[in-house]
Amino acid sequence: MNDLTASLQADQLEIWNESLTLAKACDFEVGHSFQVIRLALRLFDELAPMHQLGSQERFRLLLAGLLHDIGWAEGWKRHHKTSLNIILTSPMLSFDHRERLLIGSICRYHRGALPNLKHDHFSSLDEKDRLLVTQLSAILRIADGLDRTHRDIIRDLKADIDKDTIRISCHCSAPAGDEQHEGMNKGDLLEITYHRKLIIEWTIK
Repeated sequence: MNDLTASLQADQLEIWNESLTLAKACDFEVGHSFQVIRLALRLFDELAPMHQLGSQERFRLLLAGLLHDIGWAEGWKRHHKTSLNIILTSPMLSFDHRERLLIGSICRYHRGALPNLKHDHFSSLDEKDRLLVTQLSAILRIADGLDRTHRDIIRDLKADIDKDTIRISCHCSAPAGDEQHEGMNKGDLLEITYHRKLIIEWTIK
């Protein structure tokens, strides 16, 4: 965990600790959540020339990776929506309403339906924030897919971007057929957002 939080400023570390306390209260799966965070942040950094987002947006992705599955506290069904509701209402978080909507919406879209103006929490954001939720959700969806079996198989990844494609090269510790399938399946939002075809390649080391 230290490598994930070493660069955080004091105010960010306080928010991280609040979020971690909430995640623990919801009995989150530590290994999977931290693997999703690592993969999401790695993707964020690799895709930076394309999305051009900054450190504050990276921190929001960090928090969303931590909290994306807390809805499991009430069961698997609709857990992505439950995660949103917990974030919007939990007194354990000191986020203002906008931050709750941002982080909660990113978590909500880590699986299932794509961002849609028919969703009240999404439509209540302004256009800039809706784009941000879409961009970060696209990354989180893939990161979650790349740990489909919760076995921490993906050790590292790199991304190459051109005008037509986003090519993600994954270095694995074992065969990862489920991760390969789910990573591609959940790459839909990234392809739509950046108008590029996603390619995921695999190397076992």
